[in-house]
Amino acid sequence: MDKRLFIAETANKRLDTFLSEQTDEFTRSRLKKLIEEGKVTLNGAVTQKAGADVRAGDVIELTVPEAVAYAVKAENIPIEIVYQDADFAVVNKPKGMTVHIGSGVVEGTLVNALLYALDSLSGIGGVLRPGIVHRIDKDTTGLLVVAKNDKSHVSLASQIAEKTCKRTYYALLEGNVKEERGEICTDIGRHPTDRLKMAVLPFGQGKIAVTRFETVAHFGVDFTLCKFELQTGRTHQIRVHAKHIGHPVAGDPVYGFKKQKLPANGQLLHAWQLELNHPSSGERMTFTAPLPQEFAELLKKLSAKYQTDVAPFADVL
Repeated sequence: MDKRLFIAETANKRLDTFLSEQTDEFTRSRLKKLIEEGKVTLNGAVTQKAGADVRAGDVIELTVPEAVAYAVKAENIPIEIVYQDADFAVVNKPKGMTVHIGSGVVEGTLVNALLYALDSLSGIGGVLRPGIVHRIDKDTTGLLVVAKNDKSHVSLASQIAEKTCKRTYYALLEGNVKEERGEICTDIGRHPTDRLKMAVLPFGQGKIAVTRFETVAHFGVDFTLCKFELQTGRTHQIRVHAKHIGHPVAGDPVYGFKKQKLPANGQLLHAWQLELNHPSSGERMTFTAPLPQEFAELLKKLSAKYQTDVAPFADVL
């Protein structure tokens, strides 16, 4: 059990804000959870209010429980590790792999594979999501950054929240996207009638979601290859926004057209590039992953059929 004592030097701070400023290895949401669990005392009395006022001279004690052994078993599942050091790893997730266990999935996930392949993972994600800073969908391919310690996890999560971590995707969309570039800004939340889906909601009824896009190549009027840059990270964000503009991701079984034009096994969406600052050194680093074979071969066939120049997207094939 790790106990930490702090004395406030100034007033007018929320308790969770104060603690987040005193520690650099915990996210504010993690501290809020510890407060709600009764792990914090204010002047000797347990408080479970994250928004409690902190005044000058207040004594705050934080109790950090001992780390719980991972509830997820390590599995020898081959995964492509693009980069790793003592602080983080970047992996290229294949299609069909869920990121972490949940909803009846208890094995075969990326977390199962990471527990076997890496020497450590951060604990901030809890026993079910160790190391997981952000996610991509089961049938979306591409790059994910994974934290190997809690300090790195805080840094990487902060970069995503502050938009200094740049995440770029490629997607093949249905139809002819006429705009060369644009920005989609909506609220996204749970679908009002289908709780397994997300949907664009009236402003104020969901969470703000911002996606920037640019068209890369047209395949007649049937398909458009687009590049997307996430400004926020909502569940299914690109897929929901693509549907919202009338051009769902090709092959998407949830948000796409009922009658699919292509023999794709899931949505043709790939997390192509990650740009981030190293959690310890601050060095700007860029990682890329070429399109998976199925996606690349399909683009080559479409290029031949529609006589489309491959030069604009040759770097991802």
